[in-house]
Amino acid sequence: MKRTFIKGLVVSSVLLLLISCKKEEPTVVIDANQIKEEIQAKENEFADTYNSGVVKNIGYHADDAITYPQNSAPVVGKAAIVEFLKTHRDTISVGKKISFKTDEVFVSNDGNQVVEVGTYKVVDSTEAVVNSGNYMSLFVKRNGKYVCLRDMSTSDLPNE
Repeated sequence: MKRTFIKGLVVSSVLLLLISCKKEEPTVVIDANQIKEEIQAKENEFADTYNSGVVKNIGYHADDAITYPQNSAPVVGKAAIVEFLKTHRDTISVGKKISFKTDEVFVSNDGNQVVEVGTYKVVDSTEAVVNSGNYMSLFVKRNGKYVCLRDMSTSDLPNE
């Protein structure tokens, strides 16, 4: 009986010691407004680059990104996305300007993933809206910066 009591006391002491030594994970403070501003700045840079007519890699998309363009098959990989945008720019968007507005961001608890919900607008040289719609993008933090891993959009104008 005495031995059982001593064994129980030792096991309880070890368990208590292990529990008390558990380190608390540091709390990550997420500033959703700051992240929304950061994502909006990325969207503005993307639009400015696209509108300039010089489509190039600006660090917007991750190397393993996939974009789901309207009326097209998914485009896989950053290089393929840049080429798709160049072709799209040359055949459809010359003389037009696109803009993006980040409406909402949903940030993961650790701040490493952000889902952005926004709207886009395309205007012609007279500022008349020729296309507009909505989009969703998934950003992940890599090397301290957010990059777009997945995105898709849909027009809100009727099909003609």
